[in-house]
Amino acid sequence: MPAKQKILIVDDDTNIAELISLYLIKECFDTHMVHDGEEALTAFREFEPNLILLDLMLPGIDGYQVCREIRKTSNVPIIMLSAKGEIFDKVLGLELGADDYMIKPFDSKELVARVKAVLRRYQQPATSTDISATDTNVVEYPDLNINLSNYSVIYEGKNIEMPPKELELLYFLASSPNHVFTREQLLDNIWGYEYIGDTRTVDVHIKRLREKIHDHEQWRIATVWGIGYRFEYQKR
Repeated sequence: MPAKQKILIVDDDTNIAELISLYLIKECFDTHMVHDGEEALTAFREFEPNLILLDLMLPGIDGYQVCREIRKTSNVPIIMLSAKGEIFDKVLGLELGADDYMIKPFDSKELVARVKAVLRRYQQPATSTDISATDTNVVEYPDLNINLSNYSVIYEGKNIEMPPKELELLYFLASSPNHVFTREQLLDNIWGYEYIGDTRTVDVHIKRLREKIHDHEQWRIATVWGIGYRFEYQKR
């Protein structure tokens, strides 16, 4: 029997934390609750969660700083929870490395659905013995290899760590070289229903990709002003 996936719940409101825990336990997750930023960092190291639900407004160290500290050593999925619904707060959370952002109050069923969706994206598919099937999940360019089967990116001979959403966005663009995609198309294909209308999400992830994958003499992630993005490639 496979081990239960572990969810770390970080919220200073004990009632909310307990309610979230009950819904997740019902869905066969193992949960652990903490109520401030210091406890969150300690629990992250000791509990070793598969996903973190992180409230932003915490006593002591706030959720943004907790996210910063965790991202120094880990790509564990993080879903931020906040009463702040402004675009600035969402963008800041995503720029710090969050995988999703939910505004309080939220529907418990939607929260569980998002937890499952983020975990599905994060989990690496089992290695296939069918070579042809594996090959369809690999995109290669000079100095760049993107493998969706094992969620790896090799750039200039080095393995580049990146969260699942960044990798999926890079793979999607690189799979259709020189094709222009609008932000809405990218949202629909990579995020699905979760970020409908929130096109800044795409911009944030493109920015993070460019910080890790720099322009090559034969390819680059190009901005098509007023429309979206494309993966430009020129054969030599």
